[in-house]
Amino acid sequence: MSDPRLHEALIDRLGTELVPVRRLLPPWLRTAGWMLVVAVIAAVLLMHYGADPMLRRWAGTPDLGWAGMGAVITAVTAAWAAFALGVPGRRPAWAWLPLPGALLWIGASGLGCLREWVAPGTQVASMHQSADCLVFIISFSIPLSALLIVLLRRACPLRPVLTAVLIGLASAAASASLLEICHSFDSAATDLLTHALAVAAVVAVNAAMGGRLLSKA
Repeated sequence: MSDPRLHEALIDRLGTELVPVRRLLPPWLRTAGWMLVVAVIAAVLLMHYGADPMLRRWAGTPDLGWAGMGAVITAVTAAWAAFALGVPGRRPAWAWLPLPGALLWIGASGLGCLREWVAPGTQVASMHQSADCLVFIISFSIPLSALLIVLLRRACPLRPVLTAVLIGLASAAASASLLEICHSFDSAATDLLTHALAVAAVVAVNAAMGGRLLSKA
C-alpha cells in the first residue's frame, strides 16, 4: 500500500509548479482594441488626404457610402466572430455574424456598375490603376491579419481554419474601408473585380497560413 505522505508531497509539488492563467478579455473588447488600431491608421490617412474628397463622392453617389459602411460592419463583425470562436464552447454559427455586413458591402458595390453617371471627382480606373487598389488592400491586410493572429493565439481556437478565414475577411474588409479615404475611382467592373480578387487572396492566404499558426498555439 502506498504511503499517503508521498501523494501529498506530489500534490504539493504539482501545485507549486502551476502558473496562473490570465483570463482573456471578452470578444467585444478585444474587437474594440483591434478596431482602435484600424481607426488610428484611418486618422493618419485622413490627415494626409482629407475627408472632403471622400464625402463628395459619397454625396454624389450614395452607393459608395453604403459600400464603405458595409465594409466597416463586415470588418467589425468578422473580427468579433473570430474572437468569439476562440472561446471554448462557442458555436460555429458565430461565423455567420459578418453575413449582413458583407451582403451590404457587396450589394452596394455592385450598384456602381448600374449607374450611368460617374462619381464626383473620380474617373473609371484602368487595369493598372486598379492593380494599385489590389496592392493597397493586400499591403494593409498583412499587418492587420498578423495582429489578429497574435491576439488569437492565446485563445487556442478549436476551429483554427474557420477562425483564420474570419481573420482574413476582417482584415480585407478593414483595408477596403481604409481605401475609401484615398480611392479616387468609381465603382466600375474592373475596379470591383480587382477588389474582389484582393479580398479573396487575403482570405485564402489566411485560411492556409493562419490556420496552421492558430493550430500550433
